[in-house]
Amino acid sequence: MGMYRRRSIAKKQVEIPERVFEVRAAFQEALLGWFRAHQRDLPWRRTKDPYGIWISEIMLQQTQVATVVPYYERFLARFPTVRALAEAPLEDVLALWAGLGYYSRARNLHKAAQEIVKNYNGQFPEEYEAVLGLPGVGRYTVGAILSIAYNRRVPLLDGNVMRLLTRVFAVRGDPRYGRVHELLWAVAEALIPERNAGDFNQSLMELGALVCIPDAPRCRACPLDSLCLARQLDIQTELPERAKGPDAEYVEGVSAVIVRGDTLLIARRFPEGLWGGLWEFPRGTRVPEETLAEAARRAVRETVGCEAEIGSEVARVKHGIAHRRITLHAFEGRILSGDPKPLAYQSVQWTTLEEMDRYPLSSPQARIVLALRPRQPTSRQLELGL
Repeated sequence: MGMYRRRSIAKKQVEIPERVFEVRAAFQEALLGWFRAHQRDLPWRRTKDPYGIWISEIMLQQTQVATVVPYYERFLARFPTVRALAEAPLEDVLALWAGLGYYSRARNLHKAAQEIVKNYNGQFPEEYEAVLGLPGVGRYTVGAILSIAYNRRVPLLDGNVMRLLTRVFAVRGDPRYGRVHELLWAVAEALIPERNAGDFNQSLMELGALVCIPDAPRCRACPLDSLCLARQLDIQTELPERAKGPDAEYVEGVSAVIVRGDTLLIARRFPEGLWGGLWEFPRGTRVPEETLAEAARRAVRETVGCEAEIGSEVARVKHGIAHRRITLHAFEGRILSGDPKPLAYQSVQWTTLEEMDRYPLSSPQARIVLALRPRQPTSRQLELGL
């Protein structure tokens, strides 16, 4: 046999190294044996319900397992079925998601649940193309749901699996893009056993999460140690390779905490885009030659149509979006003229600090609220500080 075999997968044909087939049986046996002995007891592993598995996989995107567990349990308690999720107001879904981040995931879950009720009578679909067509679902999520819930031989590829496969088979190049990415999909597909597809896919992710970790892989504890080419070549810490990304862009944002009596002004973003449907204090971005206080004053004028007096800074929050590094400065303030109206928002609302928990907030805005609460200021104290 030659050094490569061609294999057809979802997007294109790629050539798979012959070594993948040579070690496949040993790879499967070692990995599944390790998983049976070392897998974590996680709530979504106690079910084969595709709905619960779907919810867990969406939550786990870009989020640590320890963070997801309580959210998952609360979410399933409140929305135990696809139909319950579909019939719930979007605001209730977003409120339960608050703090988990990447809120488009929650909006897509809600849309997908409504599509499942409409098109599949509330039963989660079993066909690859049907699942892939749901909002917010990609190749990875399809593989996770179909293999775990239905034991289908469908591959998956997430960050943990990419890292594991690039090391075991010493794959050079950035695994996130192009030819290398498609090669890893084909390798993942070629490795799936005829039986136990769900356990096998979970074991790939689990080994990557617990043993084949990014900076200091625990090679001596790895069941694939003797099969790993990177380990044999002593290049395991060099893989996976990463193409240099764009330089970080540093941005200063402002939010105005506008006070009226015992209430605060908040505004709801439009459903589309970043933080869609969430509430926030009127927000803007500082431009060159502008002070932060001037930026906050302009943000109030442009987003809710009022002239405001801006006082002291009450919170400073750092967060990132892609390659942007954002410092968000929150200033207390009061309206001098005009009635708030949603110029750049879907709606505006006056509420008390105690009632803020009723409104789904982005993580940066929630941290502003936390910064306000220890002081529990009265409106008079805020006004005196202006």
